[in-house]
Amino acid sequence: MTNIDSKYLIHTFPNGLRAVTARTSGMVCYAGVVVNAGSRDEPDTQQGLAHFVEHTIFKGTSRRSSWHISNRMETVGGELNAYTTKEETVIYANAPAGYSERALELIADLVKNASFPGKEIEKEREVIIEEIHSYQDSPSDSVFDEFEELIYAGSDLAHNILGTPESVRRLTPADARSFIENHYTAGNLVVYCCGPENPDRLMKKIARYFSDIPAGNTTNGRPIPQLAPVFDEKRDRGNHQANTIAGVRLFGRDDPRRHALFLLNNYLGGPCMNSRLNLELRERRGLVYTVESSIALMSNAGTMMVYFGTDPADVRKCLALINREIERLAASKIPERAFSRIREQYCGQLIVGSDNMENRAMSLAKSISYYNEIHDLDYTAAMMRDVTATQVREIAGLIAEHGLSSLSIC
Repeated sequence: MTNIDSKYLIHTFPNGLRAVTARTSGMVCYAGVVVNAGSRDEPDTQQGLAHFVEHTIFKGTSRRSSWHISNRMETVGGELNAYTTKEETVIYANAPAGYSERALELIADLVKNASFPGKEIEKEREVIIEEIHSYQDSPSDSVFDEFEELIYAGSDLAHNILGTPESVRRLTPADARSFIENHYTAGNLVVYCCGPENPDRLMKKIARYFSDIPAGNTTNGRPIPQLAPVFDEKRDRGNHQANTIAGVRLFGRDDPRRHALFLLNNYLGGPCMNSRLNLELRERRGLVYTVESSIALMSNAGTMMVYFGTDPADVRKCLALINREIERLAASKIPERAFSRIREQYCGQLIVGSDNMENRAMSLAKSISYYNEIHDLDYTAAMMRDVTATQVREIAGLIAEHGLSSLSIC
């Protein structure tokens, strides 16, 4: 299947691999692969395996040493990197225009031919364990993982992406190879390449290096996590500040209500000085330095989380104010004139955020992976402009009905 429009070239190869290419202005090419496999797809006895694989595929292939991999893009001024989430792994490279083939060939080599050499793996294992320790020393980061352990308790989304020092020490090269064989299959991959070159030419380069990947199985069978009871937990660790999450379980990213949810989230506690929570908790009362809400939607589950840091004595007051703001939004519809301003502000933020070409290129592949079609800036803005004040009120009512759970690390 090939789909061509004025912006994108989308193709599905016989092995099930999907790819998207696009012409961009500027002097940089962006290439990468989105793998539909993350920490929720690893065995419970091998926590941290998806992230371990993401780190260790850079340590050697059947054709290249670790040194050759690390220098392949850097010697032309480019970058090679990767990251892991609960449901996906992304391996990507950016380089000056003219080096798209170098980037695609290197990424394909990592995906198809990672060899996991023992000596290099042992060194990288210690790097990952240090990353875990560093993360645990930052309560403003670790509180998100610990909150998800509670709100997704008993499910494959509960454990953190990095794993534990103990689980990482048990992982072997054979475990990594098995994860690659099971999940880095053609049907689980979406390759993207964007740059000033002709999109058809870029697609032919993708075919050259990726069309022979085995079809294999696609990641599926992710059970919907059961709803956990509302909780209110405090963990005292002798910190001067209380890092707190107040959040709620919601629907997954396929739910048509997601657009109203994102708009509500931005109005309530988005990254703007005029958000309701910033005005109430920081500007009017001086209770917090930072308060921000965020949405994390996955294939079949999601959360809205409000993070704030405050004096331990003020946690209860902050939680009460957050609940009050949500209840106000659930009790009455935002006046249409004010709602139009809220909606236009969010669409403007989308435009400003789209200036990052790396993220735009990567989002094309994610959109294909999630929806099998492109949901770009124009699509999202159009969907946002169809959201009504009544729909936002209904989402606020859903959150108020479920009730916010909270975790505070003091």
